[in-house]
Amino acid sequence: MHRTSLVFSYETERVAAAVADAVRVEAGDIESERTRASVERDGETVRVAVTAADLTALRAGTNTWTTLVAVAERANETGRTHAALRR
Repeated sequence: MHRTSLVFSYETERVAAAVADAVRVEAGDIESERTRASVERDGETVRVAVTAADLTALRAGTNTWTTLVAVAERANETGRTHAALRR
């Protein structure tokens, strides 16, 4: 088995929670025989642990989760910007 841990730090717990909640729902949906992932949040930090049967699957899983987190970050930022404009 191969493992990696992706760690993302945010300015506030609120942002970290939003990102973690957005990507956590994917953990069970995109697992396969070769790759599994879990999402944990501790305060302002989100950690995604990826476990894979081989290095190719680990690379693919790492790319997938990095992209999912990036999309969640952009969505959160867009929501915050939209909310600020409405004030």
